[in-house]
Amino acid sequence: MVIALNDLPPLRDVIARHKLAAHKKLGQHFLFDLNLTRKIAAAAGDLEGCTVYEIGPGPGGLTRALVETNAKKIIAIEKDRRCIEALKDLVDVAKGRLEVIEGDALRTDLLKLSRHPRAIVANLPYNIGTELLIKWLRQIDGYRSLTLMFQAEVADRIAAQPGNKTYGRLSVIAQFCCTVKRAMNIPARAFTPPPKVDSAVVHLTARNDRPEDVSFEEMEKITAAAFGQRRKMLRASLRPLGGEELLRRAGINPELRAETLSVQQFEELARCVG
Repeated sequence: MVIALNDLPPLRDVIARHKLAAHKKLGQHFLFDLNLTRKIAAAAGDLEGCTVYEIGPGPGGLTRALVETNAKKIIAIEKDRRCIEALKDLVDVAKGRLEVIEGDALRTDLLKLSRHPRAIVANLPYNIGTELLIKWLRQIDGYRSLTLMFQAEVADRIAAQPGNKTYGRLSVIAQFCCTVKRAMNIPARAFTPPPKVDSAVVHLTARNDRPEDVSFEEMEKITAAAFGQRRKMLRASLRPLGGEELLRRAGINPELRAETLSVQQFEELARCVG
């Protein structure tokens, strides 16, 4: 079902009526441009049959775009009660397809709220974006996709390749779990209030070739050691996990540094240390 939103007031009017000044402590930056929010929703691909989760909908810019898609249902998790009140008109227009839940996304198990297929499409609060991503990556097989907006520098780290200065632990863990695509860049001026940095949308889908004999916990362990002292050779940074003997079993030169290894090499290290 596709919903027309022409009867809703402009987002700026909604914000004025509900006195929705953005709260810095909640990492709030609002998007008013509905053409832009529609592009973000489109980056998620076909949502037919999906329950789509949005985190921190604020006054509902991206939420409106999601309601316009063919998603089966949209569940918005919002911590700010002012925004929950501001979304009531949109809930009415959505005719049962939009549910707004007051809660903290870090403490909410989204998998318990709906059945598969599920997707997440969200403009994440900057202050908890990485923490939320790691939480969802642990459960990645429960989601069809994640389409998430981060600070541009975080998006860079998620998609970075070996040898790049931004390649690190987050890159390896995200790419161990997912196929990663940087979908679009969004300038700071698109937001109200504008943040100090630009943003980017990243689209992640679970890898269907992820090795079954390597666990998320093992990858966390090996990357924490390798990148904990990233300027040191692997023989030194991995000494607590076996050092040169571990690297010999994995077939990796002990004089290399963590930022030069591929995700597949980290998988082999995790397999040997597990």
